[in-house]
Order: sequence, then C-alpha cells, then structure tokens
Amino acid sequence: MTEETFDWRSFLTRWSEEWVGTYDDSDEPRSAEDEGAWRARWLGFETASAERIAAAEKRLGCQLPPSYRAFLSVTDGWRHAGGFIYRLAGTGQARWHEDGHGLSEYYHDGELDGMWERALQLDVESDMTTVLLDPLDTDEDGEWAVYCHTSWAHCPPTRYSSFQEFMLAQYQEFHRLAANHADREGRAFANDTTRRLDALVETGRLDALSGAYERAAISLTEAAGFGRPRAHGMLDQLRRLQGETYMVSYDGLARDTLYFRELVPLLALEHVRWRREAADWPRQVEAGSEERREAAEEILREVVEGTFRYDTPGPFGEAVERARKQARWGRTEAAWQMLLAGLPLWAPLGPDHLAPVGLLADSVLGPVITPERGRILLATPRGAGPNAAAADPGTGPDDVPESENGLAWLAGPPSDNSHPRPYRFVLVEGAAPAELPARLGGERAELSAPMTREELQRSLFQGGASPTYDDCAVVTVGHAGGASWSFAFDPFPASYDAARYVSPAVAASQDGAASPGARALVVWCVPERGLFHLSAAEQGVQRYAFTVDGSEIHRGDGPIPPALDPAALFVSPAAPGQGGPDGAGEPDRTGERRALEAIAAEFGVGLPRFALTEGRLHTFTTRSWTRPPEPGDTYAFVTFGGALGSAIRPSTVVEPGTPGSTTV
Repeated sequence: MTEETFDWRSFLTRWSEEWVGTYDDSDEPRSAEDEGAWRARWLGFETASAERIAAAEKRLGCQLPPSYRAFLSVTDGWRHAGGFIYRLAGTGQARWHEDGHGLSEYYHDGELDGMWERALQLDVESDMTTVLLDPLDTDEDGEWAVYCHTSWAHCPPTRYSSFQEFMLAQYQEFHRLAANHADREGRAFANDTTRRLDALVETGRLDALSGAYERAAISLTEAAGFGRPRAHGMLDQLRRLQGETYMVSYDGLARDTLYFRELVPLLALEHVRWRREAADWPRQVEAGSEERREAAEEILREVVEGTFRYDTPGPFGEAVERARKQARWGRTEAAWQMLLAGLPLWAPLGPDHLAPVGLLADSVLGPVITPERGRILLATPRGAGPNAAAADPGTGPDDVPESENGLAWLAGPPSDNSHPRPYRFVLVEGAAPAELPARLGGERAELSAPMTREELQRSLFQGGASPTYDDCAVVTVGHAGGASWSFAFDPFPASYDAARYVSPAVAASQDGAASPGARALVVWCVPERGLFHLSAAEQGVQRYAFTVDGSEIHRGDGPIPPALDPAALFVSPAAPGQGGPDGAGEPDRTGERRALEAIAAEFGVGLPRFALTEGRLHTFTTRSWTRPPEPGDTYAFVTFGGALGSAIRPSTVVEPGTPGSTTV
C-alpha cells in the first residue's frame, strides 16, 4: 500500500488509544514522557511539515520512501513501537547506520551484503534492537525494505517489505504483549480491535468445521498475529494436518485436560523426530501434576516404541479401529477411505478442537495421513455429531484398489534417487498375512509390532553373529492386491547364491489341507547385477522357475507360461551392471519391468507401494533361503556390532567321522 491507500492518522490514533487503555487499570508507574503521552492520548509528536521532510531529505541526500514520508506527515517520530523499540526516529533523528555495531561481520550473505553500511537507521531508543531502511532493497512503489534486528535473538534480522508493513507488525506485537501482561495481572485487555479479532476467531472456527479451512486459516492467522486467545492453538491444528511442523506448539492446548491425549502424542512425535534431549520433554509438555507427568512419559514411551494408538469416542472411533486393521496389513487406501467415510461423524473434544489431528501420532494410521490427505480431511465438513450425514463406517470399503499398486513400481527409481536396490518377496495364495509365519517362518516365528522401513533397517544392524550360509530374512507382510493373496517382502536381502538357494515357494504353497490350487511365487531381483529370479510352486511342488543372470537365462523344471517366458520378457539380457545400449549409466531395467508387469497380470497380484515405503507393517523372520552346508562347503561366522565392528571366523564342513571333523 502507498500513502494514498493507507490512513496513517486513524491507524496511529487507534494505536495510541489502545496503549492508553493498557494503563487505565494499571498501577504501574509511568515515566514523565509516558505520562505526557498518556494524558494527550497520543504516542506520536507534532506533524512534520513538508519543509522539514524536504530538509531531512537534503541532509540525508536521498528521497525518503513513500510510507515513511506519509508517516512523518502525521507524526515526526513515535514512542513504543512494539515492546522493544521505545522511540522511532523523526526527521531530525534519522541517520545513516554505517555498520555502527559491526554486524556486517556476522550477517553478510545474499541480500544482507552491504546493507549494514548503506542503510538508514530509525531506532533512537530501544532494547538492543536496530531498525534499518535499505535504499537498495526496493519495490515498484519505491518502498524501501525494513530490516529489524534484535541482538538478543541471535538470528538474522526480520525483513519487512516497507515501513508500513513494519509498523503493522509492531502494532501486532504491542497487542500480543499487552494481552499477555493483562492476563498475568488478572485483568482483560479489551477494545474494539480485540473484540473484532475474537469474533474473527469464532468465524474461523466455524469455517474450519464446515470444510472451508483455507478461509479459516486467513482469519486465524490474523487473530494469532495479535495474540488473541485460542487462535494460535486452532491454527496449529490446521497447519499440522497439512504437514507443517515448524513452530507448531498448539499454544498451551496440550495442557488442557480436554485435549491432553489428542495433542501430547503429536508433541512426542516431534520430540522423537528431532531427537531432543530426554530432559526437554517435561518442560515441553508442562504436564503439571505427577499423574499427568506420568501420563506424558507413557505417551512418549509408546511413540518411541511405535505402539501408540489414537483413540476417540463415538462412531468415528469405530471407523478408526476398522481403518487400523486395514492399514496394518498394507491396505492404506482402504484405511483412508474408511476414515473419510466416518469423518462427518467425528465430534470435537471441546470448543478449540477443529479436526482429529491426533491421528497423525497413531503408529499405524499416522503415515496414512499425508499432507495431501490432510487437506482433503480439512475440506470435509465435520463436527456436527452423530446425526451428520455420512457413509456407514461399519460398511466402509475393504477392497479399495491401492494407488500405485501392481509390481512394476519396483523397477522405478528409488524415492531418494539412490542406486537401484535389490529386493525379494514371496506371494502366497489362500493365506491371510497373519498365517505367513506358519508357512515361511521357523517354529517360533511370530509377528512383530508394526514398524517402518527405517525401523526395520535399524533392527537388522543391532549386533549378533550369523553363519554366512544362513539366510533368514526379516520380511514385512500384508495383502497382495486381490482378496486371496498375501505377501512377505524383504527390502534388504542378502546376496543371491544360486548354488545354495532354495525357493521358499515350495513351503509357502503347503497349507496342510486339501485345497487344490494353492500357489506361491518368489521373486528375487538384484538390478545392478542384472539378476531376476522367479519360481512358482503349487501344493508343495515347484512347477517352474527361471533366473536371468546378466546375459544368461537359466530355466528350471516344468513348463513356463507363455506370458512369463523370460526369452520374450528379457529380449536382450544385459550384462551385469550394463546401463543402456552404450553400457553406461544406470542398469537397464526394461526386462525387470516387463517381468513384473507380466506377473501382476498373470496372477492378479500387487504390492502396496505406499505401505512398503512409508507405512508401518508387521514383520517376522523366515526360515533360511539357502540350504545347510554340505561336506566340503566353506562358510564363515560374521559378527556385527561391538567395539571391533565385525569379525569373520572361517569354518569348513567335512564328513562326520573323519579325523579332526567338526559337527556343525
């Protein structure tokens, strides 16, 4: 805005009247200057005439920016610009800064280069606060940017696009500090501005519940800037569901008994994510009583261990439970649709509660709520109670097609742009995910609590010893597309050893019952080696298999279905590590992609990309994918962890009874 569109007189008059109001009921002593301002009900001074402004410009050797000139034409300076600037310069006090405090030594990157030497200084009296107008940082209206630096904040200066924007920000700061001060003294800070903003908070609340979250955010942002009660806590809920975490604290709502269980887990999530010190946790939650401190510690423990479960009363709580059962087996799209169907039945816990934001802390459902889905959630009307129109969460869809399913996504680039990673998986027909430990695991194999890919990776390197012939995989499990298939997926496989490999498909296809047609598939791929293996079994018998290893194709016993013929899928098998036709760059994964597409089409199967890369899934340890060593085989024991890192002890299997033999 320019001086033609902003009424400085009314703005500064309102500010002065509201400042006077902070003293009306206060016993705090006032300085002689403040006493005079209080009696005059005016924080400013006399107006600066056009001649005085022209004289200042002549002294400084430049024309002042429009909004500062307009300000001077109303008052030649200002008192109490916010909480830390006691007096702003008028025509007589404005002067060139010339890096008077040596700050250019500390802040000299980008737009701050040279600013300290060339800027016009406006602070006259302050609490270690410097206000500078930069004549080279201008806009199309001729406004100069303002940089406000507080030495005690230990951070770069805050930039404002103009003097007018700076003064509006200081007015907001005055409101925030005045409201806090009045609250500590047990009195109200109320005026026409606060009443307008409090009405805006209520409008924002109703807009948010109706699904107009963007309009609600505008209202709440304005009110929060003035420090109005409730605004910041509600705005943080909207921000958090859209994936924003910076400076999200819920403004004390977590201390309220109504919202403790809803918001403290979110604080715990950020505490863990940023690896903050354990001693910071009690201060962060300000739990108060011993009982609440213990409850906060228990919530933190559950978040750390990945076992926290979001619960909420009523019909929406029932939808949450059904959704969790879907998400824990990889059906994240079905889980999301269940949550969305039940959302209109959600009821707020109190007047400051805008959405089921606590879902984000749920160990299983939290990853399902992406920022995009968070915006969809916020755009859905909710909070009208059990009489709201909604899909019945009890009959929510169990078989919603998962986005990005199929298998071909495995042949795409990793999300972190790293080199292609090896992978292997088993698909089992006619078995629920919970039954796979019995099919593929050892005698005591059992499902773990759901964990993320990163947690799984960390668990694999916590130490221990293992012989190199033993290849017991830790796999994640879930539904594989259709209703009758399940998967066991290993994202961190050991090295492929054709001489010792034993396909788990044979054991996986045995269910001990007369159920003809039960099938199992195994896929093992090492992209950088140019290796792709497929084996298929039915009722405990291997039906066919093939392995593409670089430029060679090896076929197992049994006829391979035409759609899966490796000679057709891998038209020109690449040499190990070969990229494109010129042999450079990333390995050519065309054959791998064709094979995955053919397997998915032939059996109607798929793997849930989102669940495997971003979600939490159960895991268990399989039996070894390699045979035990035979006489003459050499292997080693490898120890991970410990002070020495790793150690290898070689061993050799010999015939029992041979002098010097060792039984392994």
